[in-house]
Amino acid sequence: MPKLGAEPIRKAALINAAIAAVGRAGSLDVTVAQIAREAGMSSALAHHYFGSKDQMFLAAMRHVLNGYRDSVRDRLPGGAPRKRLDAIIAASFDEPNFHQEVISAWLNFYALSRVNDQAARLLTVYHRRLRSNLLVALRPLTDRPERVADTLAALIDGVYLRAALGRGPANGAAAIRMIDDYLNETLK
Repeated sequence: MPKLGAEPIRKAALINAAIAAVGRAGSLDVTVAQIAREAGMSSALAHHYFGSKDQMFLAAMRHVLNGYRDSVRDRLPGGAPRKRLDAIIAASFDEPNFHQEVISAWLNFYALSRVNDQAARLLTVYHRRLRSNLLVALRPLTDRPERVADTLAALIDGVYLRAALGRGPANGAAAIRMIDDYLNETLK
């Protein structure tokens, strides 16, 4: 007999286990059985909820993206464009968004988006939202908001890539300082 209310809890456990397993492995070269074992359930149950490892990983990335969205929303002030920009950047490097397992998941998400249409679509949505949020904050601050927004997005992605490869800033505060240096120079 199925336990009522257990599905959301089990799905959340599998999502967290997928992020942890991919983070440890540094690749998508993990099995559904490994993820399920980490979540404390059978691989049959994991397949029942998600169907495949790719679907499970996509659910995990939706979870990561929703967490990022919530971090941005929680930090957004009303009014001042520079504070809005600072909030977007700070949310990008908040602890829940910028720790080794999530960083590794992002790297693998980018790789998966090259061969998986659903991942590519999800990544496109993220890029468009990030660019849109940056543009809203940058328009009052510079006469080249598109160029600065594209550079900021590339810097954020670059910091994640370097962190995934074991290079670059070791923590979110260092990443924020590096991007702030660029902004202070660009916006003066």
